[in-house]
Amino acid sequence: MTEPQFATRRRTELFDGLVTLFLAEGFAHLTLDEIAASLRCSKSTLYTLAGSKEQLVRAATIHYFRRATENVEAQVAGTTGARQRIIAYVSAVGTALTAASAQFMADLDGFPPAREVYEQNTRFAAARVADLIADGVRAGEFRDVHAAFAADVAAVTMARIQQGLVREATGLDDAHAYRELAALLTAGLTA
Repeated sequence: MTEPQFATRRRTELFDGLVTLFLAEGFAHLTLDEIAASLRCSKSTLYTLAGSKEQLVRAATIHYFRRATENVEAQVAGTTGARQRIIAYVSAVGTALTAASAQFMADLDGFPPAREVYEQNTRFAAARVADLIADGVRAGEFRDVHAAFAADVAAVTMARIQQGLVREATGLDDAHAYRELAALLTAGLTA
């Protein structure tokens, strides 16, 4: 393995470790010393990833959502039909978020640079749902609906799920709430 390949692999491993740590424990209370100890690396190694803890958190959040998006899209790619693609998409988003602890979600909400990444990804998810709905309308699988509106409803619900508001209001865990959202969307769109 060449030096650049090793460096890239090690960097990915560190970001994967950061994501695992942050998802489980949150990040606001952690010091760089605690993060380095958990990852079994030095603080100087962390500084090769980002110049500050805040930048490290933002970079790890981007890494998390990039990986989640890859996994979600892989699930969609393995399905056919508009209804199944929307179910796969929304369910995979729910699955991707099941590892996120309540502390992580609270820290994410309380830290503007990471919250911005989350909000941007929610907008991307809404646009993706709109595309999937529009594909279904064009294929005649869904009735003619305003795809952007349906996607906006999904995005608002996804945000409420991720903020714990749906659990609070309904008692549904996140994965079940995503399944219900998928069922509601696809049943409401069926031609």
